[in-house]
Amino acid sequence: MIKQILSKLPKKLPKSDSSDSAKSDSGNSTTSFGNVFQCTNVGSTISSKLNVVKRVSSVVFPASVNSGVEAVDPSLSFKDVSNTQKQSLFISKLNLCCKVYDMSDPDKNCSEQDVKRQTLLDLVDFVSSGSVKFTEPAIAALCKMCAANLFRVFPPKFRSSSGGGETEDEEPMFDPAWSHLQVVYDLLLQFINYNSLDVKLAKSHVDHAFVLRLLDLFDSEDPRERDCLKTVLHRIYGKFMVHRPFIRKSVSNIIYRFVFETERHSGIAELLEIFGSVISGFAMPLKEEHKIFLWKALIPLHKPKSIGIYHQQLTYCIVQFIDKDQRLASSVIKGLLKYWPVTNSQKELMFMSELEEVLEMTSMDEFKKIMVPLFRRLACCLTSSHYQVAERAHLLWNNEHILNLITQNRQVILPLVFSALVHNSQNHWNQAVLNLTQNIRKMLSQMDEELVLACQRKIEEENSKSSDVAERRRITWERLEEAATGVQSISGAEILLQVKPATATCSVAC
Repeated sequence: MIKQILSKLPKKLPKSDSSDSAKSDSGNSTTSFGNVFQCTNVGSTISSKLNVVKRVSSVVFPASVNSGVEAVDPSLSFKDVSNTQKQSLFISKLNLCCKVYDMSDPDKNCSEQDVKRQTLLDLVDFVSSGSVKFTEPAIAALCKMCAANLFRVFPPKFRSSSGGGETEDEEPMFDPAWSHLQVVYDLLLQFINYNSLDVKLAKSHVDHAFVLRLLDLFDSEDPRERDCLKTVLHRIYGKFMVHRPFIRKSVSNIIYRFVFETERHSGIAELLEIFGSVISGFAMPLKEEHKIFLWKALIPLHKPKSIGIYHQQLTYCIVQFIDKDQRLASSVIKGLLKYWPVTNSQKELMFMSELEEVLEMTSMDEFKKIMVPLFRRLACCLTSSHYQVAERAHLLWNNEHILNLITQNRQVILPLVFSALVHNSQNHWNQAVLNLTQNIRKMLSQMDEELVLACQRKIEEENSKSSDVAERRRITWERLEEAATGVQSISGAEILLQVKPATATCSVAC
């Protein structure tokens, strides 16, 4: 019985057989996959039913990315492998796409570029199907692939505009590698949006360094890339709550550098667009950190000359803050007055458009805090020689909420602006501005005729006083001129008297 049992056990191979089998395995360890990857034996026997599965060199696929994962030929389709092999094939394809090609020359490595693009498209389809399981090796491989393709240094900018980015007169610049970059961004977005993604596992790879490199990409001059980045960063902010303070701080630093150092950045508008939705989600009462972001980052953004590129998004962010807390309106208006343009008429028009939106949300208490400096500035705008600025300042009075604020504080506001209206009626060159001025004067007369008459009398008194001052100044100058003439005549006579004795002395000596 014992002999029968022992006979069924496998016999130990001779040393010569084992050495021969090792040699045969090592001899088959250099099979190539389309001249891209090389396979090597890692010490386990490959099943005859899985001839397509090969072990891949640890030099190509580092152990940190593929620990415990059997790599598969990346040229295979997901349909051609079993469900157990799809995860390995997914990682193999990701590693294949880590190679970056120079896309500036379309004829260089053309076939390899086509293979890479098709592989990227396969990855996107596989992730969108919901079949992938984002284990730690898969997450690491995907983040490595995204970093290899996306994180790069942009060439120096030679834009004519000092503000950087595209203006109305400049054509946007497009990245020649966009055919690959677009698919990589799509894959990254699907990864972040994946329903079953373990955020705790993913945050060790989508870490602060990864987010910071993404933020650096917002300086890309390709608007398509900035648009993709905007969506990706917004999803990261929504899903990775642990990164939210870091993202806010990093964006603040980008804005500080743009405003106070370089005034060159291509992605300020996209960053503000993201923060528009972020601000709308702030809980009440607002944290001090959020108010500091308004005071030290958003309001100083009114300073750069290139504000026209991002003013719409900036206004939206400002309005969202005031919608959260109306007590911030006076601080915003003070900031506008601080950075109010003096020589840039187009910028002045943008400021007045934003001012109207802010005033519509301003309470009476906050309005009283800033109405004196505000209407002193608006009085200057009413008399502007640029007809569009003057016209826009007049149109503020057509807003019902602003007119209501003015009506309830007319005792203070009317004396500040009435002289500007009178000056326009007498001196402005544009007929449309003259008509608007007459309409406002009629409106004020209907609002409080006694106050208007009092302002008129005060202006007449001031004009009379200024005329008297001018007359006294003229008389004083005439007297000074007469005195100066008399002094000159006296000094001339003294010179003559001094010359005659000198002449007499000279003749006696001779």
